[in-house]
Amino acid sequence: MIQNKPNSQTDLPQEFAFIRQHFSALAGTAALGLRDDAAVFTPPEGRELVIAADGMVENVHFLPDDPPETVGRKLLRCNLSDLAAMGSRPEGWLLTFARPPHITEHWVAQFCKGLKADQERFGLQLLGGDTTSTRGPLVLSLTILGSVLPGHAIRRQGVQAGDGLWVTGTIGDGALGLHALKAEIPDPSGYLAERYRLPQPRVGLPLYGLASAAMDISDGLLQDAGHLARENTLHVTIHADSVPLSDAAHQAGSEWLETCLTGGDDYEILFAVPPQHEATLLNQGMLDTLCGPVKVTRIGQFTQGPTGVTVLDQSGQKLQFRSHGWSHL
Repeated sequence: MIQNKPNSQTDLPQEFAFIRQHFSALAGTAALGLRDDAAVFTPPEGRELVIAADGMVENVHFLPDDPPETVGRKLLRCNLSDLAAMGSRPEGWLLTFARPPHITEHWVAQFCKGLKADQERFGLQLLGGDTTSTRGPLVLSLTILGSVLPGHAIRRQGVQAGDGLWVTGTIGDGALGLHALKAEIPDPSGYLAERYRLPQPRVGLPLYGLASAAMDISDGLLQDAGHLARENTLHVTIHADSVPLSDAAHQAGSEWLETCLTGGDDYEILFAVPPQHEATLLNQGMLDTLCGPVKVTRIGQFTQGPTGVTVLDQSGQKLQFRSHGWSHL
């Protein structure tokens, strides 16, 4: 009688062997080696949990020929951006991986390599998840856990008339990067493509006590500014010439301004600041994050009035756009 080795990799069902091969190296102690039905996670003492989830679909959120390392990193970073908007630090994450036949073992290995690099950079660990197969495109879903001191989470509500509207970094690079990868605009340095593939989550941005509300920009500056306005029953006016653009975005030309303001994939932080805090920010011009200082820019103001968004050009004339941003439905 031949006795099987109970822990042999070859004796595992295919799904579990796949998990063991690719994802075990990402798991921390709370994941229990990815051998159980769930993780056992203890929140840091004296802190509240912040939980978010986001997904990506091949040919919707990334291109089929994007490097797998960047696909993994973008997935994690988009979720980290949600935590950053809440003023939360990351703790752990769960992954659902729906694999179609064209995704090879090598692709998955490189995907996990990117995830490992970024989870070490941002200080979190894999807690668990699920793997399945699909006959459609590659579908990825990530749930992220963060923590804040009790009562310190920054929400979308809390803006008052007179608060300024601010953003981190530069706007429009991600949307332009997609057009660059489709060879629709020049990108000789590859900067725009890199910004599309690898957004920079502003983890560690010190918003508590400074911002009255915040959110990250994923669906377009104007659309997400409209979300803040609606949540607070206010009007927001944005000055287009104040919106920070990178050198590469300026070089693309003024005909791409609408894309910059509405295209999405920025993953910068949009936040409201009461008047009494704005002088400090105007003088400082930068805020610290986990990955170093980031420029912050005042681009508009909230006022009483019909809920919505107005965009003004340099001469104070209203600008009209075909759309304010991306919608998945």
